[in-house]
Amino acid sequence: MVKGGGARHAQTSDAELGDAVARAQNGDEAAFAAAYRIVHPPLLGFLRGLVGDDAEDVASDAWLEIARDLGRFRGDGPGFRAWTASIARNRAIDHLRRLKSRPRATLLESDLAERPARVDTAGEAFEAISTRQALALISTLPRRQAEAVLLQTVIGLDGPAAARVLGKRPGAVRSAAHRGLRRLARSLEALEPGHVTDSGSRALERER
Repeated sequence: MVKGGGARHAQTSDAELGDAVARAQNGDEAAFAAAYRIVHPPLLGFLRGLVGDDAEDVASDAWLEIARDLGRFRGDGPGFRAWTASIARNRAIDHLRRLKSRPRATLLESDLAERPARVDTAGEAFEAISTRQALALISTLPRRQAEAVLLQTVIGLDGPAAARVLGKRPGAVRSAAHRGLRRLARSLEALEPGHVTDSGSRALERER
């Protein structure tokens, strides 16, 4: 499923991640492997929402950069999630540029408002469908909305952290996520079994 467990699990995972990253920065290879195991699954889901079937290749490039620059990272577990998501997003954009896919004009242009609490309700609807179905639905959104939803529901970042990754104000990202989830909720209401296909690679290629 796209959404993870409860807040307590997330806090425990982030604490373990922060400890693993700190040890990895001191040369502990087992700790780096532990950090990888925590971060990679949601990071790969995020990339699948951006580049579809090329996610594994882009993730490999991202992890090479993460490993190379690990010593420069400063922060805790949630900060590491945001840092790795930012690197992965940059590699995804580079990948699409190499494929001659032009990022949507709306990527860095939206200036929106707050995200209402109803986002949680819409997000919980994804528990009823598979991850592939959810990512396929997200891929139909305008890019700014898709990225905001992916960062918050797949990577697990809060509004301010997602905003730093996207280079936007927190209110703009929260609103983009709300609008995206509201559109997804409408899609889920009309969804029939077998209706969604795996079309994630087109998420960044279509114009609004």
